[in-house]
Amino acid sequence: MKNIVIFGAPGSGKGTQSDKLIEKYGLEHISTGDVLRAEIKNGTELGNTAKQFIDNGQLIPDELMVSILASVYDSFGREHKGVIFDGFPRTIPQADALKKMLAERGDKVAAMIELDVPEDELMKRLILRGQQSGRADDNEETIKKRLVVYHNQTQPLIEWYKQEGLHHHINGLGELDRIFADICNVIDGI
Repeated sequence: MKNIVIFGAPGSGKGTQSDKLIEKYGLEHISTGDVLRAEIKNGTELGNTAKQFIDNGQLIPDELMVSILASVYDSFGREHKGVIFDGFPRTIPQADALKKMLAERGDKVAAMIELDVPEDELMKRLILRGQQSGRADDNEETIKKRLVVYHNQTQPLIEWYKQEGLHHHINGLGELDRIFADICNVIDGI
């Protein structure tokens, strides 16, 4: 079982690369963004609570996210080939919580793949995505807040995963197929 944390700033290509990995390796996918957007769209209590945090450019509380992820993870059954965690963990306490949640099931993270993209490129990609998709959180002001949160709270995970021996750096700028091939080399090697 290959559980993968795909990691990077908003707009680094996590969703795009996850889709390609699902197709090639038959992995399951948990995108916290997609899970939360579905909850918000369905007007659930969780969705309404999450929306307040998201609208302010803040992260969802850890215990809320871990319980959601555990439920989604368990829904895949025991025979899956692995799960791509996309958008989680975003903080060191979340990484600890994910490690504990997986360990309780006899599983673990096999690799953390970091997609590294320069900030000016992230801004261009996210503004374009907002124009194309109409996602409310892809506007310049919210993007800047999200990038500050990423640098302050999420980037320290790189060192945490290096200490765990699971970190793999990928240059996320350039040809989509080259980036994908670099990611596949990592996955094939674990």
